[in-house]
Amino acid sequence: MEILDKQYWDNRYLNQQIGWDIGYVSTPLKQYFETLTDKNIAVLIPGGGNSYEAQYLLELGFANVTVVDISEIVCQTLTEKYKTQGLKVVCQDFFQHEGQYDLIVEQTFFCALEPQLRSAYCQKMRTLLNTKGVLAGLLFNRTFEGGPPFGGTKEEYQQLFTEAGFEMIFDLHPPSIPARRGSEVFFRAFYTSLIE
Repeated sequence: MEILDKQYWDNRYLNQQIGWDIGYVSTPLKQYFETLTDKNIAVLIPGGGNSYEAQYLLELGFANVTVVDISEIVCQTLTEKYKTQGLKVVCQDFFQHEGQYDLIVEQTFFCALEPQLRSAYCQKMRTLLNTKGVLAGLLFNRTFEGGPPFGGTKEEYQQLFTEAGFEMIFDLHPPSIPARRGSEVFFRAFYTSLIE
């Protein structure tokens, strides 16, 4: 298997091998963002890629949005595109990132990580989320041959996140794009103590 490092992702973008990129913010995330009323919350989008989610948040008036990506190609593009709009772009390995966020957005990042990193992903989210923070987004509810993307099931995710101290709420039938309909779940993850 190829090493999914900075060079791998730079090459994918340089060669336009970005099949996960649908060209706009996904409907489940768009609808979720529209329910958020506090535009001053600190938002993180890890593995942000072309960051249509960040663009939509900025359009809605969110003032504190950070994208972290390992690809210099992506980071240069985003920095240039949003230089007057206040988007913070960090070119860094997600697992090295430090900060505190009220909302972390998951959109095709989890499925791009090698499965052996999933537990570390959940633990890292614990350190990045504020106590009352939310991790929200989409996960595949299916398997793939090879990868990336790497698939999984709702039950696997439930176990992983529970072990890291999260409670998950799932929408098993989000309004996905046709190619992903029936194979995605929308989720929100909170610190267990926040669930009543």
